[in-house]
Amino acid sequence: MVRSYIPREKYINKIKPYIGKELIKIFIGQRRVGKSYLMYQIMDFIKEKDKNGHIIYINKELNQFEEIRSSGDLYDYVKTKSLPKGMNYLFIDEIQNIKGFENALKSFAAEGNYDIYCTGSNADLLSGELSTFLSGRYIECIVYPLSYNEFLMFHRLEDQRESLDLFLKYGGLPYLKNLRLTDDIIFDYLKNIYQAILFRDIVARFKVRNVEFLERLVLFLAKQTGVIFSARNIVKFLKSQNIKISVTAVLNYLNYLKNAFLISKVSRTDLQGKKIFEVGEKYYFTDLGLRNTIAGFSPFELGQMIENAVYNHLQFLGYKILVGQTGEKEIDFIAERNNEKIYIQVALRITDKQTQKREFGNLLEIKDNYPKYVITLDEYTGASYKGIKHIPLRSFLNGFE
Repeated sequence: MVRSYIPREKYINKIKPYIGKELIKIFIGQRRVGKSYLMYQIMDFIKEKDKNGHIIYINKELNQFEEIRSSGDLYDYVKTKSLPKGMNYLFIDEIQNIKGFENALKSFAAEGNYDIYCTGSNADLLSGELSTFLSGRYIECIVYPLSYNEFLMFHRLEDQRESLDLFLKYGGLPYLKNLRLTDDIIFDYLKNIYQAILFRDIVARFKVRNVEFLERLVLFLAKQTGVIFSARNIVKFLKSQNIKISVTAVLNYLNYLKNAFLISKVSRTDLQGKKIFEVGEKYYFTDLGLRNTIAGFSPFELGQMIENAVYNHLQFLGYKILVGQTGEKEIDFIAERNNEKIYIQVALRITDKQTQKREFGNLLEIKDNYPKYVITLDEYTGASYKGIKHIPLRSFLNGFE
């Protein structure tokens, strides 16, 4: 079967050095972010590089592989398709749907003539025994929705304000390139994806009983994107709505949502004491389109959306991210990569001196020499204030590396 796709070079280039090596390559990420198509791209690369390469492909989303349900089923199927000599390139899509899959993977890794690639839609795919066994023997690659630059490429759009508006509204799931970018079509598609994540990746996997509360929790998170709160705050809010639930239950449900890559949690750190706060954190959505499908798109919430977009781009670039606290003041993001830091404040616009004082002033209180930025929806460029650079969101998403 011939498949057409747009290469996502960031991920392919990360994996290329390990092709043919006896390391398990694992793509994890939210449902429908394009993990399967990354595997197709790698398969095509292997076919070009190794004309005799023997590829075995299993996709647990397809009915033809329904009978592969356990580790034993997986092992038996693969062995019937394998060559006894030479390298077998094994690709398994949505491997978490095979019970005890880790036992088969351990065996294939020990046998030595398998080059293994897997995808999964849950964050703890490599938890427990498998992670211990494979220590130093696997490469994990988290796949995110399209970055803004990829969004432009997939949709053949110019980098202009209208394109940014579409990105902030509809998000970056790759399949959107096949659809007309209108609210009725896109949000209908995204609603179906959200339901699949909710019921297949969370409710079914974790045997969630209180589905109504789970949906209320997701809506709360969508409406409170980028707001600092704790599980106890959620319990108090729900109590005011005549809904009783424990802090432990809220924490469990939050972990389920993170495990399915629907949301990310960002902890706070004290800039003076350099300690991580145990209570109070922010949550962001992996895909803005899903967030807007859940909460409803409103121009009045643009501030939350651009903060979410900045967070997502920092993740895409490989930064480790925290929220900063200095006294009563907040630094939106402290991002660290390769032992270097940057500090970022996000605002909708700088419209007056009071806003300028708040957004730039918080950063001015940080006395180290790491770069500091204020990112807004404003279009003008080149502005700075006492050494702190102001960057328009579109420039940040399209050019900041």
